[in-house]
Amino acid sequence: MIHEPSDQRQLLLATLPPSKRQIQVARGMLMALVVAFGFTMPFVNVQLQRVDAFIPILATTIVFNDLVTSVLLFSQFSIVRRRSLLILSSGYFFTALIVIPWALTFPGVFAPAGLPGAGLQTTPWLYASWHLGSPLILIVAVLLKDSDSKASISRWPPGVAIGTSIAVVVAIVCGLTWAIIAGDRFLPTVFVDDVQLEPRVSLLVGGLVAILDTAALALLWRRRRSVLDLWLMIMCCAWLFEATISIALISARFSVGWYAGRIFALIASFSVLLLLLSETVALYANLARSVIRQRGERHARQIAIDAMAASIVHEISQPLTAMVSNANASLMFLTKAPPDVNEARMAVADIIDDGRRIGEVIGGIRSMFKKDAHGRLSLDVNDLIREVLRSVALDLRTHQISVTTILRNDLPRLFADRGQLNQVFTNLIMNAIEAMSSVPTRVLRVSSGMIQESSDVVVVTMEDTGTGIEAEDQNRIFEPFFTTKSAGTGIGLTICRSIIESHGGSLQALSNKPYGTTFRVTLPSGDL
Repeated sequence: MIHEPSDQRQLLLATLPPSKRQIQVARGMLMALVVAFGFTMPFVNVQLQRVDAFIPILATTIVFNDLVTSVLLFSQFSIVRRRSLLILSSGYFFTALIVIPWALTFPGVFAPAGLPGAGLQTTPWLYASWHLGSPLILIVAVLLKDSDSKASISRWPPGVAIGTSIAVVVAIVCGLTWAIIAGDRFLPTVFVDDVQLEPRVSLLVGGLVAILDTAALALLWRRRRSVLDLWLMIMCCAWLFEATISIALISARFSVGWYAGRIFALIASFSVLLLLLSETVALYANLARSVIRQRGERHARQIAIDAMAASIVHEISQPLTAMVSNANASLMFLTKAPPDVNEARMAVADIIDDGRRIGEVIGGIRSMFKKDAHGRLSLDVNDLIREVLRSVALDLRTHQISVTTILRNDLPRLFADRGQLNQVFTNLIMNAIEAMSSVPTRVLRVSSGMIQESSDVVVVTMEDTGTGIEAEDQNRIFEPFFTTKSAGTGIGLTICRSIIESHGGSLQALSNKPYGTTFRVTLPSGDL
């Protein structure tokens, strides 16, 4: 592509803003959770049959899911090195570990009373530790994430930070498990037997868990910035429904509410993993397409340059050789005694003819790149605009830019080089993205139309809300090597105008009031 490098941002879920489609999917997921919660409420205390296999299946699924999620988040931390991401990764690792002693100490699953030494209150308090610790860790991660300053970046090497976090989490889980098993007889009574709950204590614990879940959800809502934040909110909603049903409202294990609460826990565990996997695949696909496209363009440019160089050498070498020979001959004729002026004049005339021939060769090569219709075909400019917007959708999302399109449907078709126009529109949009990187309001408006109803000239405008163009620079931005960017080369817009003019059109830049820039492309329709 011909656009100049823009501000590069981390294309990771920890920093990537959510798309409209992702927001819609999250809303759909939330509505499904609300419907499931409402449907379950009237039946929460309906007793069902005990299924002992349910606990190990649930625990295995959550452990595997949260371990994978933790690994994926640790890998993202190794790139961006934000402490909030390290805390969140450790939180998932904590959940994966605490579920293991919870399942092992569950009465009647692996042993009549659970693991040796476990008592009647061991399993519920491990469950409470799990559901109190997870939102607390998330709250800490969100509070750390609120600052984008250097203080939020871990100063430790990634490997050391990850290893230390894993060691701390293992120590905490082992310590909690030992303390709860050893102090079982001193803990408040949550279960009066293997099935029945003590309502006052369970209501108190459930209320505390619900408060922490609500606090985490509120913090995420206030500070939401990325697609990861969006799905963490869905996880908090699932946690909240689980705490409400399976701790605060039920009176016994193996009821409808008890099973439903564990299913909500499973949904909460799966939500972020599915996001990480799907978005990682999408980002990888975008990267692969980008690399393939860049390699293809680089290869095509190299072939074109090689062909042009070979053509120039072939066409110019012969007249240049003749010019040198005629120049030597004219010198020889002029140095004779007496000088042969007529022969010298004829040699000079041949030099002039060869010079004109070289000029014609160069003009032919220039016309080949400017006016030749080779590679041009009939195309719909609206389809091309949509194609370009799809190709830069990730950049638009990364920079949180809202796009508005007003595309007229009855436009005449263009006879143009699709690849060249794609490069022009892509370059103009990337320039707009860079111009809006430092402003709070970021809107890109793309429209297509015609100059007049009776005209056959198509107009495409791209209007941004960026920093705009200074009045003294407005007439110079299309000049070769003129740029207002610190890292710019100043040839992107020059090439854009050259391409548009080679199609018989024009490219203009207009300053908006009070801010922003509009680029206006006009192109004649039909065959050139």
